[in-house]
Amino acid sequence: MAIAREAEPVSSLSEIREAGLDREDLLDIYRSLLLTRGIEERGHILYKQGKIPGSFYTGRGNEAAAVGVATAMGPEDVGTPLHRDMGVHVVRGVEPWRLFAQYMGRADGPTKGKDGNVHMADDRLGLIAMVSHLPAMLPVAVGCALAFKIRDESRVALGWFGEGASARGDTHEGMNMAGVRRLPVVFVCDNNQWAYSTPTHLEYACEHVADRAEAYGFEGVVVDGTDVLAVYREAKRAIEKARAGGGPTLLECLTLRMEGHAVHDDASYVPKEMFEKWAKNDPLERFRT
Repeated sequence: MAIAREAEPVSSLSEIREAGLDREDLLDIYRSLLLTRGIEERGHILYKQGKIPGSFYTGRGNEAAAVGVATAMGPEDVGTPLHRDMGVHVVRGVEPWRLFAQYMGRADGPTKGKDGNVHMADDRLGLIAMVSHLPAMLPVAVGCALAFKIRDESRVALGWFGEGASARGDTHEGMNMAGVRRLPVVFVCDNNQWAYSTPTHLEYACEHVADRAEAYGFEGVVVDGTDVLAVYREAKRAIEKARAGGGPTLLECLTLRMEGHAVHDDASYVPKEMFEKWAKNDPLERFRT
């Protein structure tokens, strides 16, 4: 039985206006979706050409979740986007050439070639570097939120994690403290239904990851992660609620990882029918229509 609130889709012009979006906002969202997809498609090619060392992780199918949440953030807010959240970096203003320089390990990249993937930060843009030990960044986001509250700053921290990482202790510790202290933080769960090759029914017994929020004393919301406008609306509500002193929210964006865990993974364990079903909800096509 679901406990979290299940968000309705945004399906009319009046709902778009109610969300506070105008024509220019919609064009910006579309540009961000296109740029996110394009960067990852180009990165895939560069990886195959041997120009990107290590692994390359894509967020195909996750673009709306990343772009929608990032668009709802204020310029003073901070976040801890993960390896499938390229759209967050795009929306916050990281130049594409810097992203490619980072992936290619170049000296003119954000980490000057000392690290790869999206293990990078930019304090000016409110981006905190991720680490590979997921979800170790959730307590960091909670720590930022605690600092904002102590300093009486009107700022919100956002912590990203996947449904697979929701079973780890860092998640519980971060959410428990955030609930007890009513901190200005939004927990964003990118639920792409596969923790590498493990399906959700082997990851947790509840219907939604967001159902767990009630146990920590705050609201859980489930939104269609392929509907960028619905994601934006729910993220905006959660962020402004946190900014106003209303405490945390757990926002679960439900989507499907449309490629393997990384480029080297053929995702043969995912049923073909599942890919076919979710391909009909491609975030870019859905926004265009």
